[in-house]
Amino acid sequence: METLKIIERAESLINFGNEIEKTRWNRVVGRSTYTYVDNGRMAGFRSSCLSFIKLIYGTRHPHFIEFEKTTNNHYLANLAAGVGIMIAIKEEIAGGWLTTYKSLVASEIFSDFIEMAEHLLDQGYKDPAAVVLGSVLEEHIRQLCIKSKVEIKAEVKGKMLPRKADTMNADLVKAGVYNLLDQKSVSSWLDLRNKAAHGNYTEYSKEQVNLMLQGILDFMKRNNI
Repeated sequence: METLKIIERAESLINFGNEIEKTRWNRVVGRSTYTYVDNGRMAGFRSSCLSFIKLIYGTRHPHFIEFEKTTNNHYLANLAAGVGIMIAIKEEIAGGWLTTYKSLVASEIFSDFIEMAEHLLDQGYKDPAAVVLGSVLEEHIRQLCIKSKVEIKAEVKGKMLPRKADTMNADLVKAGVYNLLDQKSVSSWLDLRNKAAHGNYTEYSKEQVNLMLQGILDFMKRNNI
C-alpha cells in the first residue's frame, strides 16, 4: 500500500470511530452511570482497525497489542482508546515513521541472513553461502527500488511480474541511486549467485564468495534503505 493510501485508510477508520461516538447511551446502575456505544458498530470498527494494524505493523507491534487489549468492550472509553491509537498511527505514518520502521525490520532480517552466510563460509560451505548472499542482495535491490520509486514489476503478456534483479540494478543507476561501478559489482555478485544456484561450483572460489560478502556489506551500508 502506498503511504497516501494508508493515511487515507487510517483517516476513514478514525471518521468511522467518530461516527460511532454519536450512538452513545447511558445506563444507570445504582449511583453509577456507564456510557456505551452501539455494540455492533463497535465490533465492526474493532475488526477493521485490527485488520489494518496487522497489515501495516504485524501482530507483535505495540499498536496491535494495545488496540486489541483496550477495545474489547463497547464502553465509550473503549471507543475513545481505539480512536486515539488510530490517530497516533496516522501521525506516525504521516511523519515518515512507517518507512523507518520497515527499514529497521528489513535491516534486522538482512543481518540474520548475513550472519548465516558468514557461518556457512566459516564451515567451508561456499556454495549455499553464495546463494544466501545473492538473495539478500536481490531483496536489498528491490527495497532500494521501492524507496526510490523505481518499478519492481513489469507487464508481461497481460500479467504483472517481478522484474529481474539485473534490470532493477540498471534502473537504479539510471535513477541516480548509485553509480556504474556499483552496478558492475552488483552484476558480478548476481552472476556468482546464479553459478551457485545452478550447480556451477567450480567456476568460483571460497575467496571470491568472501569478497562478495564484504562487497555486499559495504554496498548495503552506502546504499541503505
